[in-house]
Amino acid sequence: MVIVLTGKDKGKKGKILRVFRDLNKVTVEGVAIRKKTLKAKRKGGKGQIIEVASPINASNVSLIDPKTDKPTRVGSKIVAGKKVRVTKKSGVEI
Repeated sequence: MVIVLTGKDKGKKGKILRVFRDLNKVTVEGVAIRKKTLKAKRKGGKGQIIEVASPINASNVSLIDPKTDKPTRVGSKIVAGKKVRVTKKSGVEI
């Protein structure tokens, strides 16, 4: 779960649906929704207007700390010879 830090959807929480590593963007469910029109598939059919989540910059979202339910950064720690991801605020493993 992540929280949006900036923009018109600031403060909204959601799950990451897709990551675009080369563009440094992510798609978050329920955030940055835009309407897209689709043409009719057949002649005489009806078109549609659908809502699509558009990607936002990855720097505009932050991971939510499961313990405090607030935005946090991610660090790493070695536990039993394995490197694990931990939250900076509370030190909880992710």
